[in-house]
Amino acid sequence: MRGDLVRKLAARCLTIGLAVLAFVVLALTGATGWGLALAVAALAATAAEQRIRPGADLVAETTLIAAAILVGYARRLDDGLNVALVVTGLVLLGLVLLVGPLRTAGSLEIRAANLPVRAWTPLVASQLGTALLGLLAALALAAALALPAGVALAASLLVGAGAGAVALDLARRRFRPRAGGGPVAAALRRHRPEFLLYFSAPPGSEYQVTMWLPYLERIGRPFLVVVREPEFLAPIAAATDAPVVYCPTLGAMDEALVPSLRVAFYVNHGAKNSHCVRFTQLTHVQLHHGDSDKAPSANPVSGIFDRIFVAGQAAIDRYARAGVQIPADKFVVVGRPQVESIEVRAEPARGLAHPTVLYTPTWTGHHADADYCSLPVAERLLQRLLERGATVILRAHPYTAQNPASARQLGRLTELLVVDRARTGRQHVVGAAARELSLTECVNSSDALVSDVSGVISDFLYSGKPYAVTDMGGEGERFVERFPLAGSGYVLRRDMSNVDDVLTALLDTDPLAEARWATRRRYLGDFPAESYAEAFLAAARRELAPAETLTASTPA
Repeated sequence: MRGDLVRKLAARCLTIGLAVLAFVVLALTGATGWGLALAVAALAATAAEQRIRPGADLVAETTLIAAAILVGYARRLDDGLNVALVVTGLVLLGLVLLVGPLRTAGSLEIRAANLPVRAWTPLVASQLGTALLGLLAALALAAALALPAGVALAASLLVGAGAGAVALDLARRRFRPRAGGGPVAAALRRHRPEFLLYFSAPPGSEYQVTMWLPYLERIGRPFLVVVREPEFLAPIAAATDAPVVYCPTLGAMDEALVPSLRVAFYVNHGAKNSHCVRFTQLTHVQLHHGDSDKAPSANPVSGIFDRIFVAGQAAIDRYARAGVQIPADKFVVVGRPQVESIEVRAEPARGLAHPTVLYTPTWTGHHADADYCSLPVAERLLQRLLERGATVILRAHPYTAQNPASARQLGRLTELLVVDRARTGRQHVVGAAARELSLTECVNSSDALVSDVSGVISDFLYSGKPYAVTDMGGEGERFVERFPLAGSGYVLRRDMSNVDDVLTALLDTDPLAEARWATRRRYLGDFPAESYAEAFLAAARRELAPAETLTASTPA
């Protein structure tokens, strides 16, 4: 995204500029104090860039900063050639050259949470860059205070010893691996998981997993979660007691997929899914992370899975409508268990004086054909809702901030509602407060929904309450053909020219109340409300049975 690129370029320029300036000031001028201050500022910029650009190669900048600090240190001591500082310089040079490769090597090691395993080496390796920056900051402080050079040498040797221990252990793991895998594999064999949830996605996507964890736990069998990106390890582990394993390589996958496993569940069509589908001894089941009429919901890649769990017949029809030919026996209708806690309004509530409306704009998507975002035209919509005395819950897609234009548009809408809340006392829910609420809580708190094409509509449909859908492609009559779920809702044109008529139907007359019930059955299955989630649980348990047929195999 453009915003990420701007942040990365700004961080790059700041780090380089401060590192060069610090070295020039300390090497070529007598302003030692100012030079050390600039070196510390360069270290702060380097730390910030590491967060913005994980894994960035910062060897040149770190070398300049280290050299600048040592020059400043020598100037402060002013005692000629100092052997301790020379040795410190050599240690620092070794650390600067080794930190990157050690961090890379450590990142290729399997890691786990919620398992009785303590693998310190990968964790320490991942923090060596931070340790080096901390060491340089400490040396800058020691230089400013003119502490003896032995202090700098001792600190450098301490960090160097830690890096050496990491290097030795990583070398042992690489060149003398244990038979049967390391401690993570041994702990997983003791755990004897029967299924796994496999996950690979861009940052900020952990909601795709957390929405399924409660239902996977209710299956009642031991399982694990396999993630392919390190940033997901901690947040997903915090949401479950099941083991969560980070597998950076195909070799790590071989280690984590122990013989007791029989089924692999997936929640998206990530490119790395193929790394797990290759294990032919498993039954591979696609769950999806929502049900919608979006183009990605009929992805031909679904055909690689042995089973495709769908919410209702509408999902099967969606593939056929898109020309995606998948054998009928791969589909299993299981409902959408996440809606089981949504309160159902059996009778339409018409003419509410002060309705609460949930507005859920989606994001712009990875490609133009998946851009259903209504944020650019939403200000008029919110103004009309406020004029009708509505309280608004504004809950944007988690990816919204990835697009700078969308982030600015969302900011303007948020400000509009905050100002109205201060003026009228209506308790609009925006920003962090909206994200802290679950979708179920938002649905239960609202009387109607305005949404872009997204899975939110399917979930809201379970409530029986009215909804409006934005036609951001300006497709007119073809819109309902492409997105049939909109046929039981009220379609908002892109230019908002029919916003008043739509809001009247949505909040006052609701002529489509009866039609929604038939749509609800088609999209969400016809299961009893009191045992709605049991359809999914029963289907998942069928895939896991019978236990007697368990066999060990190797990946294809």
